[in-house]
Amino acid sequence: MPLKTHTIEEPNLNLTPMIDIVFLLIIFFMVGTRFAEMERQYDIELPSVSQAQPLTTLPDDITINVRRSGEIIVNGTPKTMDELKTELVAASTNYQDQAVLVRGEGQGPYQYVIDVVAACKEANIRVISLAYRLEDKGKP
Repeated sequence: MPLKTHTIEEPNLNLTPMIDIVFLLIIFFMVGTRFAEMERQYDIELPSVSQAQPLTTLPDDITINVRRSGEIIVNGTPKTMDELKTELVAASTNYQDQAVLVRGEGQGPYQYVIDVVAACKEANIRVISLAYRLEDKGKP
């Protein structure tokens, strides 16, 4: 009959990493409170305001619809390519990170959409999105 000669080791919990983390947190909070103390040293009375609003708000995305016929519609108003370019340049000048959403009809020529994207690039607009919708798998 075989006898067991080895003993089962009890699991050990190594606390060294946890103690290291606790010490690091203590040091972090001690340094953080030191900086907060230094900031309160200056005897300055800050001004108050009854209503605060941001200085500027982020502009909405410019949505450009491109019809099959090549007609360009911005905010419900038909535009020519030159009018679109001037409007995009003005928007880019007002807000450097102006975003544009280009919505082209699915069965329309792709060239019209590319012309609008090129106009955006000429106006120095870097945030350009092309709209699409997911196809339903259940519909034939």
